[in-house]
Amino acid sequence: MSSTPSYKLYHPKWYRHPMPIFWWFKRWSYIKFIGRELTSLAVGYSATVLVIQIWALSRGQETYERFASLLRTPAAVGIHILLLLCLLFHTITWLNLAPKAIVLRLAGRRLPPALILAGHYLAWFAASALVLWLLVGKS
Repeated sequence: MSSTPSYKLYHPKWYRHPMPIFWWFKRWSYIKFIGRELTSLAVGYSATVLVIQIWALSRGQETYERFASLLRTPAAVGIHILLLLCLLFHTITWLNLAPKAIVLRLAGRRLPPALILAGHYLAWFAASALVLWLLVGKS
């Protein structure tokens, strides 16, 4: 007989409540949350397309023309229309989170959330107008 007893570590099994994969279909707020998270893929895709476009532009006119002709196909136009809708949803839901994340005080008083939200939307529209003016107005 051994002088030291042998011990066996006991690891209790944790109870995990079974969660269906589409749990987020139960509430509209969950659907919006998951939809917003999924639209981050659209943001990544548009950033990738922009980087590829800059790369094609750096390779010369012929390479850029081939890339631009690829973007003019009906399938690419359809994908980019869907991408625009996803990006708009992502932007709007992101801006709507701003009043919950930012607390601004002016003269010791907290600014109302509607004012913070209006400032963000105004900045978004101003930046969009500037980009539109740079792209269309100077040609």
